[in-house]
Amino acid sequence: MSEFLTTPEGRRIAYDRIGGRAPGVVFLGGFKSDKEGTKALALEAWAKAAGRAFLRLDYSGHGQSSGDFLDGAIGDWFEDARAAITALTEGPQVLVGSSMGGWIALLMAREMPEKVAGLVTIAAAPDFTEDGMWGAFSEDQRRELMETGRVALPSDYSDEPYIITKRLIEEGRGRLVLRRPLDLPFPVRMLQGTEDADVPLAVAVRLVEHVTGPDIRLVVVKGADHRFSTPDCLKLIELSVMKVLARLEGGAG
Repeated sequence: MSEFLTTPEGRRIAYDRIGGRAPGVVFLGGFKSDKEGTKALALEAWAKAAGRAFLRLDYSGHGQSSGDFLDGAIGDWFEDARAAITALTEGPQVLVGSSMGGWIALLMAREMPEKVAGLVTIAAAPDFTEDGMWGAFSEDQRRELMETGRVALPSDYSDEPYIITKRLIEEGRGRLVLRRPLDLPFPVRMLQGTEDADVPLAVAVRLVEHVTGPDIRLVVVKGADHRFSTPDCLKLIELSVMKVLARLEGGAG
């Protein structure tokens, strides 16, 4: 059963946590996803079997947490993750960031490197509000966003459109990670599918070329889509986490 944490900003965040060996693993989900998703639950099952500490959470406006999704922005969700990781984990953690969660994990690595032992990204979407949304908007969509404060985009995951707010775009500009150097001084494994319609392979290539660090690898899976949730993809996520942990514990990764 989920528990709840009140963040320093006053938001009530739902989370599930299991005890186990350190370093623990933290799953950070994507835009409009929640902690009950396929990847989060599969990784929790692996952590239980492996005796590894594990945490998954809902950002504000997502899942069981407080707040309205449309009121949120990247910085809010980063603050939620930071509060949960700070309050609910001990020592540095291996962060597993899916889509937007990859951006949030990179923000954690930049802002609180002492809490990051390693990183696994799954179709990471750094800076997507600027590059994937604002950069792709038509002039009419930009005008609508600025004049009304929101614009509706079709969704492949719901019958309802995504409502993109002016605040989401503007607040995101203060959270960009691809505009200045970003060092990742720990094991990093990035996973990306070639059939991802939401985050093109070029984004993963740009990310791996942008960051610096001693142990960074990108794994490209031919045919995998953005969900990255087939049995083979789930197994690859687990294997990638195991490789990062092996590197941290002195083994081969």
